[in-house]
Amino acid sequence: MSRDRYVDFLRAWAILLVVLGHWLITALVRRPDGTITAPELLATLPWAQWLTLGFQIMPLFFLAGGHAAAGSWSRARAAGGTAAGWVGKRAVRLLLPTAAYSGLVLLAVGVGAALGVDPATLALVGWAMAMQFWFLPVYLLISALTPVLYALHERWGTRVPVAMGVAGFGVGVLVAVGDASSRGTAVEAVGALNYLLVWGVVHQLGFCWRDGLLGGRGGGARQGGSARQGDEGRQGEGPTGWRVHGRAAVLAVGGLAGFALLVGPGPFPVSLILVTGQEPGNTDPPSAALLAWSLAQVGVALLVAPAVRRVLERAGVRRAVRVLGAGSMTLYLWHMLPVLIVAAAFYLTGLAPQPRYGSPGWWALRGPWLLVLAAVLAAVVRALRPLERALASLGARVRPGPGLRGAAAWRVWAGLALSGGALTWFAGHGFAYGGTFPAWPAAALAAGTLCATLPYGRGEVRDGASGEDAGDGAAGTGTSGGHAGQAVRPGGHAGRAA
Repeated sequence: MSRDRYVDFLRAWAILLVVLGHWLITALVRRPDGTITAPELLATLPWAQWLTLGFQIMPLFFLAGGHAAAGSWSRARAAGGTAAGWVGKRAVRLLLPTAAYSGLVLLAVGVGAALGVDPATLALVGWAMAMQFWFLPVYLLISALTPVLYALHERWGTRVPVAMGVAGFGVGVLVAVGDASSRGTAVEAVGALNYLLVWGVVHQLGFCWRDGLLGGRGGGARQGGSARQGDEGRQGEGPTGWRVHGRAAVLAVGGLAGFALLVGPGPFPVSLILVTGQEPGNTDPPSAALLAWSLAQVGVALLVAPAVRRVLERAGVRRAVRVLGAGSMTLYLWHMLPVLIVAAAFYLTGLAPQPRYGSPGWWALRGPWLLVLAAVLAAVVRALRPLERALASLGARVRPGPGLRGAAAWRVWAGLALSGGALTWFAGHGFAYGGTFPAWPAAALAAGTLCATLPYGRGEVRDGASGEDAGDGAAGTGTSGGHAGQAVRPGGHAGRAA
């Protein structure tokens, strides 16, 4: 009863838009020689870049993830848990399904390479199956830093995201004005900081939201804060209600105005998804414009929260949110497989109608395209249920205890480093870069997952309460099993898509 269903809704809504967004911008064309190509919609039809304003939903993942992580870490710490135990548990929820997915895709890549599949085709398929992976290492990093970030939040509150936002804005401007020839060196290295700064701002705002420092209903008063603060954050009504809604409105209006200035007279494009050849871009790394859009999205999410919570009182709506939440990790990881299945069944065979690319007839077929993909994905999800149950059972056996310490704690950090590095490589190169099998990244992901999930000895874990997960079923990367708890919610948006 203490769960905030609106947080669950944000994750469910985000995963739905992630899937639909990726499907919408994925276009297949059959050439006269029978080969299949995938033109980049946003580069071919520049006006379509405006559509990304509705589908760039990743800020909601990080906002909901921060809200859930604040509660989960607070409970774990109060029960005597350690940072390594808490981070390790979240890592298991993320890495097990990701490793299973990656292993199956890599197996297919290896078989395809051995059978002599065209390297260009193999590379395209490998890219499509990894297009959502950019999110995973970012969320792993922010999860690993949550104990430190939450300590900063307890001391300085909203000043932390403000400082991170100022730093992220500065980095974004530096990348935008940096000489194009230097982007492969110092400027690019500095720009990478914005993966932590920009997404970290939204995650940190999730802390503030839960602890009553922003608009909407928080999950509890900030430690060390007054009861009045907590009540104000939860209610948003009465004498102080105008302040609560005012803060959300400032975020919404200020973020929208900043975005308009940065993409109008400013140097940034309107597309909130990566477009090949577009410099500067907004997502790789996250730009000042994406930061402004994220703040606006947070503000709007807080403003509409009361109305959405009333809708969530309906049993049917709650049930739909629960279903999406329970399958979010599977949807996030596997939603591009239906594209490959439909490509083989309808495009390679020439059964799919082929109106001129980008014509009104082509857009009219986007509706049937989405419906067919949804039906195939439903079948895929159903077929994967035994695997999901097996992974859930394995995760319950190997996840570390809340009081993890000693050498096992270092094993968690080493596993995160190896896995994060491998996932970063896959996000940038796909599963079959150059049409070849990626042996070293595959080995690094396997080693990292094993480090984080191997059973722990009795001497490596000290007893501690295990109630830190109460009410945290959807926390996470916002992705994963109900979120998968905490581990992925991933969704991947479409940050690097296209």
